[in-house]
Amino acid sequence: MIEPKLEVPAELRDLAEKTIDQAEKAFGMFFDAATKSMTSVPGAGTEVSKQALAFTEQNMKSAFEHARKLVHATDIQEAMRIQSDFLRSQFTSAGDHMRQMTGSLMQPGKGKP
Repeated sequence: MIEPKLEVPAELRDLAEKTIDQAEKAFGMFFDAATKSMTSVPGAGTEVSKQALAFTEQNMKSAFEHARKLVHATDIQEAMRIQSDFLRSQFTSAGDHMRQMTGSLMQPGKGKP
């Protein structure tokens, strides 16, 4: 059986890409401000907060990359493959982040209020 092509006009794909770029730029500005804010107010949980913010930023970058790939999908099978790959990588990444966060919290002197 032949999968139908995704008939999305080029103008719509271009608009979607520009929207993704604008959203990514806005999130980048947010992460820059949040990072500067954290470094200006040192505290007991600052390192853990920085690590959590870095993980969040990494996840957002992955999401924007995923959105860009989906914009260029040409059929449903490709879109589903892209989605499956993204979910798999997110689950792996979440596990890695949890291990790193719990490792940081378990080290003496880290993550204590």
